[in-house]
Amino acid sequence: MKSEELLKIFKSKNIVIPLYLYKLIDKFDIDLDSFVVLMYFYNEGLNILFNPEQITEELGLDSIKLMEHVSKLIDKKLISLNVIKNDKGVMEEYINLELFYQRLMFILMDENNRITIDGNIFEKIEREFARPLSPMEYELVKAWLENNTSEEIIEEALKEASLNGVSNLRYMDKIIYAWSKKGFKTKEDVEKNRLEFKNNKSKEKVEVFEYNWLDDDDD
Repeated sequence: MKSEELLKIFKSKNIVIPLYLYKLIDKFDIDLDSFVVLMYFYNEGLNILFNPEQITEELGLDSIKLMEHVSKLIDKKLISLNVIKNDKGVMEEYINLELFYQRLMFILMDENNRITIDGNIFEKIEREFARPLSPMEYELVKAWLENNTSEEIIEEALKEASLNGVSNLRYMDKIIYAWSKKGFKTKEDVEKNRLEFKNNKSKEKVEVFEYNWLDDDDD
């Protein structure tokens, strides 16, 4: 598939290819044409009705080429083609992306394990949130580590999120960004800031409580 053909596809149909997926093309062991077909399915959803006529029209492929790409994606165990009977008793073919998501998860986990320093920060977050992280969330944690955010800072942000009842990495991202602007590098920096904030709050309460209104009498 030539660059001008790709450009035509992107202009005619809103196919979104996340940057992190584009960087992983080699990991899937497929050519660019098959990757574009895979991304077409990715944009349509997890389990979609396989309509060759519509796909060939939207991607500008002939039916033979399309089936070659589909066959290649099946052989690479990135998709599966399931036959399901609809409400009218008619057998229909569906493209299922469960295999692709499983492969993606293994790839990201493998890459992330090479980056972690003291223990698995990903497991710690999943344990605290009581749910597995999505591929996008794995990428966010990976970005923190690649930007030299220490694991102890990430753990402190996780603690902060949990104390506020938030199980959201975007919330943690805002915390980490704010700490980064303040120059926090270690757990001690965060704890010192917490202590100063707590002392300031306590001081404000004491000052209000000990105020003697009788001394303010004008008489």
